[in-house]
Amino acid sequence: MLDDRSKLLLKTLVERYIADGQPVGSRTLSRAAGLDLSPATIRNVMSDLEELGLIASPHTSAGRIPTARGYRLFVDTMLTVRRDQLATPSSLVADRPLQVINQAAHMLSSLSQFVGVVMAPKRSSVFRHIEFLSLSDRRVLVILVSPDGEVQNRVIHTQSDFTQTQLQEAANFLNAHYAGLTIDAVRERLKTEVDALRGEIAALMVKAVEAGSEAMAAQDDVVVSGERNLLSVSDFTHDMGHLRKMFDLFEQKTQLMRLLEVSHQAEGVRIFIGGESQVVPYEELSVVSAPYEVDGQVVGTLGVIGPQRMPYDRMIQIVDITAKLVSNALSQNK
Repeated sequence: MLDDRSKLLLKTLVERYIADGQPVGSRTLSRAAGLDLSPATIRNVMSDLEELGLIASPHTSAGRIPTARGYRLFVDTMLTVRRDQLATPSSLVADRPLQVINQAAHMLSSLSQFVGVVMAPKRSSVFRHIEFLSLSDRRVLVILVSPDGEVQNRVIHTQSDFTQTQLQEAANFLNAHYAGLTIDAVRERLKTEVDALRGEIAALMVKAVEAGSEAMAAQDDVVVSGERNLLSVSDFTHDMGHLRKMFDLFEQKTQLMRLLEVSHQAEGVRIFIGGESQVVPYEELSVVSAPYEVDGQVVGTLGVIGPQRMPYDRMIQIVDITAKLVSNALSQNK
């Protein structure tokens, strides 16, 4: 257990390092903490904190910097979130959920000056309406509209040529009998219920439903905004290898999904610090995330990804406010 003096010095050291980005020396720490302590006493406390793995001494400096463990103790027990006035919109307005998600990612990025990420809610696999449009060379454009107004387009190749009238009849049949069902349910029912239709039309419908299933599966699960902001973070630019790895993380998105899903079930804002677990794969990164809801039901997660040396109090505010705005916008758009 740390005594009050050690806690105050660790808190001060983390805050100074976050603000300045420079290793903190004993003299600077003594002044910033406002304690009347001798340099020797400060050095002894620093040595104790280093032994506990809370701070470390870079080779090039006599000062100390926080470790992942030090940051964790700081955010868990010492962080005071000031309610600053953030220049945020009073609401997010968009016609479709995907627009809300894109707006939110951009807002997280521009407010934090780091990377904004939003895990999109799973798109409904229910279709409200389907249309067919004849293209050349036995190709048909399938237009699927979901209950929330999202439109998916897919081109399918057919065995026969269809007139636009035939395509309209097929669309009318599907809309009349299957609108409101999930794609999977439509596929199962088509197997047994289209015997009355001509074989070519039946095949067209089956193909259209398969295309719809692929369209739903191919949705962009994570929206990322502001990756280029990392190019101006001094903590990263000294090592281009690390920077490349981080850009790979945003390209792959699979790890991002895993990371955001960890906080999917949690209430409120969560902070993940790189280097303390396998959750955040890169030691230099931290993630501040929160779930968002539709009508009280958690449907996704959003957050800010940036350096360990980030102003956590401000990031918590940004993420918390954005999650509430997204929840309100999606609940109203339902």
